[in-house]
Amino acid sequence: MRRCSMTVMAGAAVVLSIMPGIGFAAVSEPPADPKIDAAPCFAAAMAEADPDQIAASCGPVIDNEKTPAADRLRALLARAAALRRQQQDDRAIADYDAALKLDPTLADILNARGELWRKKGERPRALSDFGAALKLNPQHPAARANYKALAQELERLGAQMAVANKPSFNCATAKRPVEKAICADPALANLDREIEGVLVLVLNDVGRGSALGRKVRREHEAFLATRNASFGRPGYDLQKAMKARLQQLAGADGY
Repeated sequence: MRRCSMTVMAGAAVVLSIMPGIGFAAVSEPPADPKIDAAPCFAAAMAEADPDQIAASCGPVIDNEKTPAADRLRALLARAAALRRQQQDDRAIADYDAALKLDPTLADILNARGELWRKKGERPRALSDFGAALKLNPQHPAARANYKALAQELERLGAQMAVANKPSFNCATAKRPVEKAICADPALANLDREIEGVLVLVLNDVGRGSALGRKVRREHEAFLATRNASFGRPGYDLQKAMKARLQQLAGADGY
């Protein structure tokens, strides 16, 4: 019995003798996180690999807090380009947002984000991005072209809104019943303005003083005379007659 007790004590002594080592291991520094290898992300982007492959290889680089800012920026731009190829515009914009927080001086990325905003119909945001890109680089060709085109589009939309639901003539001075009817109906008012707009284009195209130009004007005067005289009579459909005249002016009958 005494021998067994001594054996247990000896074993305990051995365990106690190695405890300091165990205790030291327990409080030692945790192993450092393995370094994120950004090379696969960059290689996939350079090779224009499958977008899913780029997203999979660049995601860990972007998400790791210890990734150097320069590598995270490159990975964000690579993934954004891949997302654009997949038509995932919202996610691409989010990556461009993150990239511009890291470096707000990237004119190319401001222009790229502006193009996505414009695609989504967010014209003011797009114009702002194009303008910011031009402020950074006044000679940026894509941003210059995009800014000019969008500014013209906004101007055209503004002009259209200003005349929306208004005919080609002044309703305040309208006297004929047919003109008052056109003024009272937004659909007819827009149709009347369209007819006048196409008429001007046709006359400019064929020449107002040419034989064909004179023919077009005579036919339009005849249309107006018939419209004025026929309005209100049984069986006369004003909207149908106006649509037929628009179709004729638009070229269906050879103008």
